[in-house]
Amino acid sequence: MKLANRITVVLADDHMIVREGIRNLLEAETDIEVVGEAVTGRQAVAMTRTLRPAVVIMDIAMPLLNGLEATRQIRLAVPDTKVLILSAHSDETYIEEAKALGAAGYLVKHTSAHFLAEAIREVNRGNTVFAPPLTRRLIHHNQPAIDPTGHPADKAICLTSREVEVLQLIAEGEANKQIAAELGISVKTVEKHRGHLMQKLDIHDTAGLTRYAIEEGIIECDVPLTIV
Repeated sequence: MKLANRITVVLADDHMIVREGIRNLLEAETDIEVVGEAVTGRQAVAMTRTLRPAVVIMDIAMPLLNGLEATRQIRLAVPDTKVLILSAHSDETYIEEAKALGAAGYLVKHTSAHFLAEAIREVNRGNTVFAPPLTRRLIHHNQPAIDPTGHPADKAICLTSREVEVLQLIAEGEANKQIAAELGISVKTVEKHRGHLMQKLDIHDTAGLTRYAIEEGIIECDVPLTIV
């Protein structure tokens, strides 16, 4: 049950130890309440639709649906909910895409407990929050426009939202039948999406699609996920 005057938060991270650490940090704050925990990007979207929290703390490296695509879907479905990215990555490309997709803030995982709590309060007020080193990188940089319907305005980004979902599941080793069941579509539709991906990217095997997904940050490998 939501408590009056508290900022409601959903934690989205596939590592239990990280979620427990964040929850323990936030339980010390009298004005913040964790109302749910998601272990996949898809679960984060569904949970946000149901619980409508004030803030979602989102990792990028999420199974089934990566955190950036989950952010886009959340902002489209529940625009009043603010998304605060908390990632092991400080790469400029991740930061830029998160901002373009509507994230209200981006913090790295060595952020202090005090700064995290303050960031939650700030994004809840409608402000944007980026850790100081990240902010400096963004000062003189123009952000790429991305169509929230899933068709990026940047011509260099050519995949629809559904194609990104299919690509992630392919890269995670799912067969067409498993992808169809996960997304609630037919195997034939999955095969069609796979064909479009190969055509658009000029990549013609699963290994190549997997490499592309890793290079573009759609999935991640061997990323340290710790909170200090």
